[in-house]
Amino acid sequence: MKAVIPYKKSSAKSRLSPVLTLEEREEFVELMLNQVIDTLKEAGVGTIEILSPSMYGLENMTKANVLLDKNDLNEALNGYLEQAEEPVIIVMADLPLLSPDHVKGITSTKEDVCIVPGKGGGTNALFIKNPSCYRVRYYGSSFLTHCSIAEKTGQSVEVYDSFFAGTDIDEPEDLVELLIHGSGAAKEYISKKFRLEMSRGRVRLVHI
Repeated sequence: MKAVIPYKKSSAKSRLSPVLTLEEREEFVELMLNQVIDTLKEAGVGTIEILSPSMYGLENMTKANVLLDKNDLNEALNGYLEQAEEPVIIVMADLPLLSPDHVKGITSTKEDVCIVPGKGGGTNALFIKNPSCYRVRYYGSSFLTHCSIAEKTGQSVEVYDSFFAGTDIDEPEDLVELLIHGSGAAKEYISKKFRLEMSRGRVRLVHI
């Protein structure tokens, strides 16, 4: 089994621009990437590869193999799956609440495919036992799409339902979840810039 992480640092996380500058967002995504890599290593994943359209921010990467592919996300990943000769777990780079136990649970599925849904219908992680027989289609309601692709190709599916594995960091309110539930470098970075404050019964993000 090996893991692949799609990643792009340049102009990352534009939806966080109301609360973080471009420089801060690029620093933050690099921290999240490294945290995801460490999580996969701790879970026992032997081969970890980063699929990126650019070497920007990856020049000194030693913890994972870097593969360059300037195609769009789906074309790049499907090209990767076509050549894979062992099970593959695709993990997004913005999952700082993901733990080694989550990875072990996802990859120990008895089904052909295990899908981790993200917020808003996305797909945060996707474990595929027979990658040459499966094609991904991210964007939009990709969780439903990936379930449908498995069904159409005759592959069984497990849905891995987890709040932590399902929390990707895209919007400012997602940083609240990171500060409440997270640990590690990504949380430390954000905790130096924001604090949590109760407002009308809800927790909100406030600049320090």
